[in-house]
Parts: sequence; structure tokens; C-alpha cells
Amino acid sequence: VMAACNRRLPGFLRRCCGCVMEMNVAIPVRMSLLIRLISTSSSLQKRSMAATFHEKYTEEFIKQQIEEFNIGKRHLANMMGEDPETINQEDIDRAIRYLFPTSLFDKKARPIMKHPLEVFPKQRAVQWGEDGRPFNYLFYTGKQSYYSLIHDTYEQFLNIQEYESQLRGKGLFSLDYKPINLIGSRWLMKEELEEVLVEYISDQDYLYFLRLLERMLTLPYCSIKEEYVLKFRRKMEDQSKQQIIEPLQFDENGVAFSKGEGKRKTAKATVIVRDHGSGKITVNGMDYLLYFPSLQEREQLMFPFQFLNRLGMHGMECTVHSGGTSAQAGAIRLASSRALLSFITEKEVESMRQAGLLTPDPRVRERKKPGQEGARRKFTWKKR
Repeated sequence: VMAACNRRLPGFLRRCCGCVMEMNVAIPVRMSLLIRLISTSSSLQKRSMAATFHEKYTEEFIKQQIEEFNIGKRHLANMMGEDPETINQEDIDRAIRYLFPTSLFDKKARPIMKHPLEVFPKQRAVQWGEDGRPFNYLFYTGKQSYYSLIHDTYEQFLNIQEYESQLRGKGLFSLDYKPINLIGSRWLMKEELEEVLVEYISDQDYLYFLRLLERMLTLPYCSIKEEYVLKFRRKMEDQSKQQIIEPLQFDENGVAFSKGEGKRKTAKATVIVRDHGSGKITVNGMDYLLYFPSLQEREQLMFPFQFLNRLGMHGMECTVHSGGTSAQAGAIRLASSRALLSFITEKEVESMRQAGLLTPDPRVRERKKPGQEGARRKFTWKKR
């Protein structure tokens, strides 16, 4: 058998591997060399196939998922009686909550139906060539994008220190330097940084990166790298400026008034607040004291005027329907708060926003779950 292997092995290597082996090499050495050649070529082939196949598979997979999402969206619209052409993501989420009720607190565990580009994260490009060698020297760290970012940030840190040393050497160093203006902005959150890097990082890695940036900001001449630092900041929008304030209107007598709308559960309210009023408040044509016999609902209705110290300065006419007394009082409170925005200053608008007067209350009654006695209550278990 060994003699037969000795005769056939050189020919096999010439045909498959393109190499010539001397016959005077020992058979165990030739067999180990053969195994090494076969295993090396197969590993390189697998790596190159993975490098070329993974990206094509991802594109085809995402394309297929998008087609299935569009088909499922049309079926869902037909089930819910919606127009398949105009159904949006908000309608889809509402339909999923109705068809698949759940009491799970973790949002990630709840059933969802979203566009595949939102569900599947961005895929990183191929990181190695056909020869199996990685492009980046930090590939084997497992977090090459993160450590490349750390190296770049520290290099910027050293450049600032070098610039400061040059100024000290020339006698031009001064404490009258301009810091970077970070007011109205925040650092990137961990999830946002992961989207930029296209790789997962731990909480410790994220905090280390923030400490490095904050340490850079303590240097006197950090403003020379302001553009680099601001890449990792996001501007925070002023919430009070997002609030839509309707301009004042005037009736035939020249009295200014403003309208507002509000919702609470199923109740919907529309109010008209008039300037220089007698303080009279009517709800559906009735005095609010008669319409709301409970003191709690009256306090809800009058709280925006009390908060702004405008009790007795305005008259208000309310129209409300659906819902119970508590929901109607909450709807009128939100509507009157929005109507009062036309009479107050921007500072008072911001104080109302911080007090929660301009925020709709999204809480609704939780529906009963199938197989349960109520929304959360289970049937009493009996052993016999």
C-alpha cells in the first residue's frame, strides 16, 4: 500500500496543485505536506467565498424582505378596511396592536411590522480580500472601527498639545482662548455611535470614548479641532419653538379670541378663549359648575388659568363630546392650554411646557386579553 501511494502521490500533486515533488522525500512528510496544501487552499476558498457571497446574499435578502413587506401591508390594509395605497406606518402599528394584543413590558419583545430597512441594521462591507488578508490592521481586535476612532481621537488630542507647546516656545501662549460652544447640543448616544461605526460597543467602551472627548475639551486650544468634536454632537431642538401658536383673531366687536383643540382618551374638546372676559366658563352651553359636579374635574379645567395667574381675565366657551367626565375635563384642559398660548410670552410658553400642560396624555384603557378575565387579571386557578 505504501509503495502504491509512493507511485501515485507525485502525479496527483502535479495535476491538482501544480507542484513537483521529489521521490526521495519520505512518505509521511509528503502526506503532511499534502494535507497542509489541501486544508490551506480550502480555507482560502471559504474565506473568498464568504467575502463575495455575504454581500450578495444581504442585498437579495433585503430585496426579498421588502417585497414580502409590501405584500403583507396590502393584506393588512384589506383586513382592517384601510386603503392599501395610503396606509402608513402609524396605521400599521395600530393594526398590529389590535390583532396581536400583548402585556409584555419590553418593547423589543412585542410583535412589530416595519420596513426591512428599519428592522435590519446596516451591513459592514467586506473586510478582507481574496487572499484572506484583512484590510485593516485592527481587524483581529474585533472592534476595528471603534479602535480606529479611538486612535484618531487621541491623535487629535496630541495635535492640540503640540500646538500649545509651539505657542509656549514662541512666547505667544495666552489664557485668553475661545472655548468650543456646546450649548444646545449633546453627545451622540450609544445607539447612534453604533450606527456610525456599524458595530456593537459596550457601555464601558462608550464611556471611555466620551471621557477622551471631554478630556480634549479641557485643553486651552481645543477650538482648533472644533469641527472634529462637533461631529459627535447632536443639536437639541427647543421644544417650545416646536409648539404651533395660532395668531389672535378678532370678532365684530374687536375682542381678541383664540381657538384650541384637545383630546383625552375618546373625548374631543374645542374651546374659544376670549380676552377681557368676565371669567364665565360654559361647557356645551351649561355652566361648568353644573356640568362638572366633581371638584377634581373643575380643578383640571381651571388649572391652566391658575398656573398663568389669569383667573377671571378670560371667558371660555367649550364644546366637548364622547368619553367620561374625567376624560372630558382632561381634553378641555389641553384645549384651553393651547388656546392660551396666543395671549402669553415665550417664557410663559416654556414654563407651561415644562409643567406638562401642553403634552397630550396618551394613556387609554387597556383592552381585555383573550384567555384572561381582564386586561391583566387572570382567571382564578382551581385545582379541582
